[in-house]
Amino acid sequence: MKIVILSRNPHLYSTKRLVQAGEKRKHEMVVVDHTKCDLIIEKKNPVISYKGAKLENVDAVIPRIGASVTFYGTAVVRQFEMMKVFTAVESQALVRSRDKLRSFQILSRAGLGLPKTVFTNYSKNVKDIIKGAGGTPVVIKLLEGTQGLGVVLAETDNAAESVLEAFNGLKARVIVQEFVKEAKGADIRAFVVDGVVVGAMKRQAKKGEFRSNLHRGGSAEIIELSEDEENAALKAARVMGLGICGVDMLQSDHGPLILEVNSSPGLEGIESATGKDIAKSIVRYIERNV
Repeated sequence: MKIVILSRNPHLYSTKRLVQAGEKRKHEMVVVDHTKCDLIIEKKNPVISYKGAKLENVDAVIPRIGASVTFYGTAVVRQFEMMKVFTAVESQALVRSRDKLRSFQILSRAGLGLPKTVFTNYSKNVKDIIKGAGGTPVVIKLLEGTQGLGVVLAETDNAAESVLEAFNGLKARVIVQEFVKEAKGADIRAFVVDGVVVGAMKRQAKKGEFRSNLHRGGSAEIIELSEDEENAALKAARVMGLGICGVDMLQSDHGPLILEVNSSPGLEGIESATGKDIAKSIVRYIERNV
């Protein structure tokens, strides 16, 4: 098969591992920078041009779309879908996953556990927003934040009010969530491929930090999920419509609480922590579907 990986950097760990896994299974792997694709749209003849040549005879696409280029990246994925090419992550599911508010509404409707979350339209009544999330401490997150950026822990009412007023003044959209103390600065990532958890790790924040992201200096170790955690991860992937995703959860006194469903999860942390060949699982998922 000819498999295209949509990635802006062929030297990233995840991109290199997908190329290695595909070539090992005798596929032609092509890395394409989606931001440099031109989309030619005409009646019943969708075309993608890359570096002056048409992208043709493509069997499948693996989108690795960064949050900052979601709009154009999903347009490229959509064009491949119009060309009847199988995509490992569908364009609509990718768009849904990037909208934190929409994601929470979908997960809530499905009956999945979530931290108590408040979203408003730049309300000046910040005291009620804090109260709605259960009172301080609260976690305040930018809707567009990734890798722990744009996430603030406000431990007092004054701190929370100051942060909310600052974000409101900048017209930056945020969500306010309850702080789950019993999680102790740790979360779980379950990596789901084609309806199966192929790997899971527990990420622990470094001392003095509450964000467990590996990009923020957190550490990771392999973990065996409880039945409730595995079921929550699989259901979250299903209701979000994602064939490949990383489901981030907190362990709370009242069961797993979902923080995020990531449609372009990195492979380095999960493969290092679990010792599993996640890239191979992704390639085999494509083989089953093409």
